[in-house]
Amino acid sequence: MTSDILVAVYSGLADWEIGYVTAGLNNPAFQREPGKFRVCTVAETAAPITTMGGLVVTPDLTLADADIEGAALLLLPGADSWLEGEHTAFAEAAARRLDAGSPVAAICGATVGLAAAGLLDTRAHTGNAPQQLAMADAYQGESRFLPDRAVVDQGLITAGAASPLEFAREIFRVLDVYEPDVLEAWYQLNATGDPKWFFALMEAVG
Repeated sequence: MTSDILVAVYSGLADWEIGYVTAGLNNPAFQREPGKFRVCTVAETAAPITTMGGLVVTPDLTLADADIEGAALLLLPGADSWLEGEHTAFAEAAARRLDAGSPVAAICGATVGLAAAGLLDTRAHTGNAPQQLAMADAYQGESRFLPDRAVVDQGLITAGAASPLEFAREIFRVLDVYEPDVLEAWYQLNATGDPKWFFALMEAVG
């Protein structure tokens, strides 16, 4: 059975923050169940959006038509618009999923949107900096902020803009995309560039 990965898209989204995630999920190579995952873009309207990198994306779905509760993951990239209080509909969708025990992943500016919705107050989390999260007046989760590259707690995966690789690793771990030794070799190869990890990856997949 195919599992949908809902990638939120909006103008100005930071392309690089989700590149490892979408590429890994779309590529069946090395996966436990090749072809299980299907990446779908979802937006608040059907209008094309332009990413921060200048790519034009036509959404596959609107938020109103998407199966938010039934998807395998809701993925929220960063964008400056989160800091301006936009995308509350996506924050509300994230809240519904988290209440149901379904995973949500947010990086960079998206963590500010979740902070504004109160979703970080009772969960360990990270982001670009606690000072940035404090831009959200409703944020009361300072004591739960961790200075880690990526954090997973109660179904919520968070990371800062400088940690797209670690963000992807934790998403892959939560979704059980790869065998543990495959995931470790993949991560180390991308983190270090050391060719020994390429051979370890090839050995791990046999």
